Amino acid sequence: MAMDLGELMVPYMPTIRVPRTGDRVFKSECAFSYDTPESEGGLYVCMNTFLGFGREHVERHYRKTGQSVYLHLKRTVKEVEDAHLRGLTGNGPALSLARSFWCVSDKRALSRVAGIIPERRSDSGTVTIACDAMLNAPSPYRKPEPLPWDDEIQVSKHSRGLLQQDSGVRIPPSGWKCSRCEMRENLWLNLTDGAVLCGKWFFDGTGGNGHALEHYRETGFPLAVKLDTITPDGADVYSFDEEEAVVDPRLADHLAHFGIDVLQKKKKHAPLRLSAQPESGRTGGELQPHLSEWELVQESGRKLKAVYGSGYTGIKNLGNSSYLGATMQVLFSIPEFQRAYVGNLQRIFDYSPLDPTRDFHTQMMFKALIGAEHPEFSSNRQQDALQFLRHLVSIVERNSASPESPADVFRFLVEERTQCCQSGKVRYAQRPDHIMQLPVPVEAATNREELLEYEVRKREAEENRMPPPPPVRARVPFTVCLQAFTEPENVPDFWSSALQAKSAGIKTSRFATFPDYLVVQIKKFSFGVDWIPKKLDVSVEMPDFLDLSRLRGTGLQAGEEVLPDLAPPIITPEDPIGTRQPTDDDDSVPSNRTTPMDDESSVMQLAEMGFPLEACRKAVYYTGNMGAEMAFSWILAHMEEPDFAEPLAVSGSAQDNPPTRTLASFLASQPPEESVAIVTSMGFPRQLAIQALQATNNNLERALDWIFTHPDGAVESEHSAPPAERDPPAPRVKDGPGRYELFAFISHMGPSTMSGHYVCHIKKEGRWVIYNDHKVCLSEKPPKNLGYIYFYQRLSHS
Repeated sequence: MAMDLGELMVPYMPTIRVPRTGDRVFKSECAFSYDTPESEGGLYVCMNTFLGFGREHVERHYRKTGQSVYLHLKRTVKEVEDAHLRGLTGNGPALSLARSFWCVSDKRALSRVAGIIPERRSDSGTVTIACDAMLNAPSPYRKPEPLPWDDEIQVSKHSRGLLQQDSGVRIPPSGWKCSRCEMRENLWLNLTDGAVLCGKWFFDGTGGNGHALEHYRETGFPLAVKLDTITPDGADVYSFDEEEAVVDPRLADHLAHFGIDVLQKKKKHAPLRLSAQPESGRTGGELQPHLSEWELVQESGRKLKAVYGSGYTGIKNLGNSSYLGATMQVLFSIPEFQRAYVGNLQRIFDYSPLDPTRDFHTQMMFKALIGAEHPEFSSNRQQDALQFLRHLVSIVERNSASPESPADVFRFLVEERTQCCQSGKVRYAQRPDHIMQLPVPVEAATNREELLEYEVRKREAEENRMPPPPPVRARVPFTVCLQAFTEPENVPDFWSSALQAKSAGIKTSRFATFPDYLVVQIKKFSFGVDWIPKKLDVSVEMPDFLDLSRLRGTGLQAGEEVLPDLAPPIITPEDPIGTRQPTDDDDSVPSNRTTPMDDESSVMQLAEMGFPLEACRKAVYYTGNMGAEMAFSWILAHMEEPDFAEPLAVSGSAQDNPPTRTLASFLASQPPEESVAIVTSMGFPRQLAIQALQATNNNLERALDWIFTHPDGAVESEHSAPPAERDPPAPRVKDGPGRYELFAFISHMGPSTMSGHYVCHIKKEGRWVIYNDHKVCLSEKPPKNLGYIYFYQRLSHS
């Protein structure tokens, strides 16, 4: 029998590969489903591509690739009889892994691994080695350990004896800039005197003018910490004297000297770290700081009725993934997401690429792919559900294979009206958004006297070393939150084009369009002066029905005068903000057309993403101050250019070619994002995909041929620069009446978004259902007043 099997394997031997270092072997889960070796049919792992498939999908892979031989893994429960082994397995059953080969083209199982091919055949070694290597390969979802030749960061010789000056410096949690050149990126805090200075230009895109190094040469103060890396887990520290990155064991104390207590607070609250335990509906760990919140949100103490079936399936918590599970449950209760990824499932499977593990549409529910390129969502730490929602929406939009994306149901346009207080002139602009963020004015709480009494009792208990009194939650009316959202806000560093100088400015925001589904965030979290994220313990009774019709923008009104389309002067390191004024003999910057800096918030938003500051300024300029999202598209299209990070110099001809004209030219030259997504999903760089589509008039099939004949790119073709007079495409938005009904909300328990636990409540078939990880039950008393993110759908009869 062994000889027959050996002969049968001979034609397939050239297709069998031995996994090498770097090859990903998917031996734990199917690429298309949740089948594992423990599933009824087991798992089939291709011995050429090393992709795993359940029984339902293995023949699809064979039809697409022609690969015939698969290692069949079947893990079953086996009772352990040996007393020694029983002790090793915890007095319970053990798992036994059966291994055999499956030949799809021959429709038969070939044999167990050990007896597949006679020992005398020369090919037997290859098969045995391949099987052993596949079974011993690490999980492809596990982050690789540092290579053995990676340099280990050493403890700085200056850390223990570092002397810090009592200069009274306190570093705020945001708004930093270099004290010498106004740079706002790549900033370093000197741990001796508290000076905030910029670093040098680095290969990773961060930049500066080297003032931190100059400061060290002048003072000899050796250690500095990079400001935007400070987290409860540590920070990046550099020693100028040792000329390398170092470890500072006393970093918490050194930061606390300047008012940064984030590491100290972590130590103080360490016993309160929480981990969700779905079985009990509660959270383990030590004493809960807000026990009542945990009980109310999870409806603890109530005998909730479990529900099952389609639409009522829970999601297992991977340890700290409740933010992901709660968000995905809500998204897949929306018909547009169901149609895009569930109703279209067979088409997605049939048209998936050869490696479906890297395809977004195939892996929509998989944390490993969605968070792959994100420093936080690729980690095993708890995350902010709102940030994850924004991240996921952006990925859905980038990977949409059709003109419309399911995430379009959330997008709306915000009308921003900015007024110069001195001249009275106004500017109207629109920007896209997906989330309405409501502030919570705690000072307007209806139980303010009760809160003041609680603070007195709490202070007395602390002074007398007595147990604290039961906490009192602030009750803030929803109408007050909505009023705070509509009130005008001051514009910092507003530059008035009417006055050609800085002035006081105010901005109001209204809805230019209303989305099909409105996402509302209650802004419960903020940063204190000590850098610690603080959560407001508030109760906001959210309405079941919401009418925002009165918040629709009206545009330019009769009698209003528009601010001139002029921009403030160029800002350079030697030219601090607001000090440079254009002159008649300045050829590079004409007096009535300079570079636009009135959208400083967009510049800073892009800079915080890690792009060079000058590139961010150019992006805002060349997209005509249309917001950070539009400027981000410009950055992606130009980041490979050699002068990408060079300062912008506007010549006199800029008067005849204003930014709005440049914006139209830029947008018109960009290929459809869905076509770019299709090409990049095949493994090609984004810039090459854009160039190929531009060179072939956005013909997808010809673009692929162009890439294979121009692997390194080429000069732009005649199609790469469409006429500037074409109107730029508007963001895809849906509009309708602003009347909504609440259908879901996500709640958070714990003192910080980076810890604690998330659950969601969804209204289905006229009843509220609570999704607490894998537990799904009918809700008896949904805590609508304690939610964090609320989801409203437009009323069908509006």
